[in-house]
Amino acid sequence: MSFSDNANSISWLIGGPQGSGVDSAANIFAKTCAKEGFHIFGKREFYSNIKGEHSYFTIRISEKPVNSHLEDVNMLVSFDAETVFRHADKVSPNGVIIYDSSLAETVLDEVPTIDFEANKRIGKLLQDSGLSQKLNGMLDLARSRGCTVYGLPYYEMIEAVGRNLDDPKLSKLSRVVNVMAISASLSLLGIKKDMLISAIKDVFGSKPKLLSSNIEAAEYAYSYINTKFDAKNIKCKITPKAVLKDYVLISGSQAAAIGKILGGCRLQTYYPITPASDESEFLESNQIINQVDGKRGSIIVVQTEDEIAAITMAIGAALTGVRTATATSGPGFSLMAEALGWAGMNEVPLVVTMYQRAGPSTGLPTRHEQGDLLFTINAGHGDFPKIVLASGDIEEAFYDSIKVFNFAELYQLPVIHLLDKAISSSIQTSKRFSNELKIERGRFKRDIDKDPSPGTAGHFRRFKLEDSPISTRVPLGTENAIFWNTGDEHTEEGHISEDPENRNKMMDKRMKKLELALENIAEDDKAACYNFDSNTKNVVISWGSTKGAILEALEKLTEEGSKLGFIQVRLLHPFPTGTIKKFLTNARLIIDVEMNYSSQLGSLVQQYTGREIDFKIVKYNGRPMSTTEIYIALKAILSGNNERRIVLDGGT
Repeated sequence: MSFSDNANSISWLIGGPQGSGVDSAANIFAKTCAKEGFHIFGKREFYSNIKGEHSYFTIRISEKPVNSHLEDVNMLVSFDAETVFRHADKVSPNGVIIYDSSLAETVLDEVPTIDFEANKRIGKLLQDSGLSQKLNGMLDLARSRGCTVYGLPYYEMIEAVGRNLDDPKLSKLSRVVNVMAISASLSLLGIKKDMLISAIKDVFGSKPKLLSSNIEAAEYAYSYINTKFDAKNIKCKITPKAVLKDYVLISGSQAAAIGKILGGCRLQTYYPITPASDESEFLESNQIINQVDGKRGSIIVVQTEDEIAAITMAIGAALTGVRTATATSGPGFSLMAEALGWAGMNEVPLVVTMYQRAGPSTGLPTRHEQGDLLFTINAGHGDFPKIVLASGDIEEAFYDSIKVFNFAELYQLPVIHLLDKAISSSIQTSKRFSNELKIERGRFKRDIDKDPSPGTAGHFRRFKLEDSPISTRVPLGTENAIFWNTGDEHTEEGHISEDPENRNKMMDKRMKKLELALENIAEDDKAACYNFDSNTKNVVISWGSTKGAILEALEKLTEEGSKLGFIQVRLLHPFPTGTIKKFLTNARLIIDVEMNYSSQLGSLVQQYTGREIDFKIVKYNGRPMSTTEIYIALKAILSGNNERRIVLDGGT
């Protein structure tokens, strides 16, 4: 049993050695298909080394919006032998494989980058099938399952392109293989060559020599397929649709970065760490901002010497009134925990964008997980207020990147924006973002009058005890506003104090911010419900990037007559107990879906609502959940599966 997408759609996978241009090839392919009117969802997978190990990119193309990947692949495009060995068995019946014909006799054991475990697994598959341990054996296995195989002599084709351009050096530009592979794919799929040429111009328009060589390579490969092969009977063709209006093709890290710029962030600090670095690198490339008033502004991006410097620099900037963020992942966030407490003590409006990856320690540095939820909520010693908000997709990543700055300044506390590797490194056709954005700075003033009270000349009660837990704040250095910031408990002016009565008042002041936040944050920002009504008895609950795969799986199950509701928890701290209790009022079956070992959200639900989780679907092998996996797992539960905890293991 598997998930079957009946729409005008395919799943396309390209792979090759890291550093060989897999990412750029996938992005050109995605651009081309988007220009033809298709919706796109792409997933990037890569090893933690810089160059050489296996990298691949899956692109799902559909006439309707898509929000996740599937396990099956309809078309596999390979630059090397390893890609075929690793992925050929995932190609669906009636699928297509494009490979380098010069590699047909490559022996499995001759591929040094295939790790021992994968080598053993692939070797056993071939042995059990009675096939040779060569690439040809893997291709024969695919053929036996109904796949069509196309061998392309890539380097002979490159030489031919070089002759056409009167450029014998072109044979050394192995990256034009990427464009040839893309062009061959599109030719077989029935996508017009003009759209590919347009996408190539978008990418290489500023580099005339690369542009001409890539266009020539694309046209040669497109013609080669039409001349050498009969592709009339290929089952995985797609029919172009009308042009997509008001959509953009964008990655999660780009969406979050753009949200920060439009949300008024003017300083981002970071220390390089996967997957968070992609966001900061994008900001570095777009630091100059054209403003609405015709003026030009900028966002300053600083790579610091370590994560401690990154957060403390961000805190210092926030104290001056600048909207400031720092971005990191689990190991870096660990180092930031002490300074996070300092920000909480001093009521600093700080944003930390936390891109999750697999831990503990270095873990799987370039792989996906949602294992940092409880750590993020409880980061730092002692009690201090913080808000933790998790985005579920690329669109939310954009809008939430603005909201977290508003929350930070409205409630004067650290806000942690939880994203994850699956969102960061995915690409998607998303509705064009709105520019009607609301920036809320809360009780913030740039100048104040001198306090006339005796003995307070120029002093400012930054932490003034009032009816509201939110005190007026001013930038450091404001005239008539002398106050103190320390890591110790303090008076209204910031002077160190160990008085027990003052301690109670200040703790109450800070912690009541969480109550205020729960009162004022919109219900949709606390949790979102899908496929829900008063009669919904079976409920899936989850958070973060599992959202897309869950929604697609539920859509299929609904078509089959099995209705489940979905609660996406967005505000993880303070936990929206009342909201979740309300949604679970009529629930008889609660299924928790998470990308971690210990079902961390499930433990929060039980802690705050008293409701037990009936079934847990978890995954922690570093590869994101697919629509296929969730569909199969939910189907099994609804069919009477008594296994209370289901562990998913899809992905290569």
